[in-house]
Amino acid sequence: LLRLNQLQKDLEEVKELLTKATRKRLRDVLMTEKHKLELEIKNQPPPKPKDVAEEEKSSLGGYTVKINNYGWDQSDKFIKIYISLNGVQKLPAENVLVNFTERSFDLLVKNLNGKNYTMTFNNLLKPISVEGSSRKIKTDMVLVMCRKKREEKWECLTQVEKESKEKEKAAYDTSDPSEGLMNLLKKMYAEGDDEMKRTINKAWVESREKQSKGDIPMDI
Repeated sequence: LLRLNQLQKDLEEVKELLTKATRKRLRDVLMTEKHKLELEIKNQPPPKPKDVAEEEKSSLGGYTVKINNYGWDQSDKFIKIYISLNGVQKLPAENVLVNFTERSFDLLVKNLNGKNYTMTFNNLLKPISVEGSSRKIKTDMVLVMCRKKREEKWECLTQVEKESKEKEKAAYDTSDPSEGLMNLLKKMYAEGDDEMKRTINKAWVESREKQSKGDIPMDI
């Protein structure tokens, strides 16, 4: 609930900035951020009824850790999510719980080395069979097996991930090759480390120097 409140406040501020922004580049950045926030708000899990949330909280002793690292693979019939947890095979089987719905699952590992571990996947890309899905406990690993309702390849795990990839592809898929290259360079610069930024800056300066000498056309 706290996370949802923060996202809604961020969205309100972005909308406020949009009313004041006049530069196209700035408006594009703000519109992209607005879209991301709206998606994230839409995909927040609904709040649990208070009594259920309190009961679950009181049943968990110790510190709860949210799992962010995982690997995944797929076969014709299953999506397989691999979660590394040292010593998980030593726990009683009832301490490793997975709750499946048609488009989500929640993992809860209780009292592993004095901590509880949780992982939630909402808005899976395609529907899964609740009855056909399961979890397996292996050495230092939990394997979550989501049974596909239809035997088809998934390009990613969640709907949000798919929408994000499509939006990013659209930003760089342009009929103007030089514009696509500039967009790619901007992305590399924004996400790169100091060394990457120095390299791009150096290449940009050299390119401008060549343009001024007439060595290459100005539109490159």
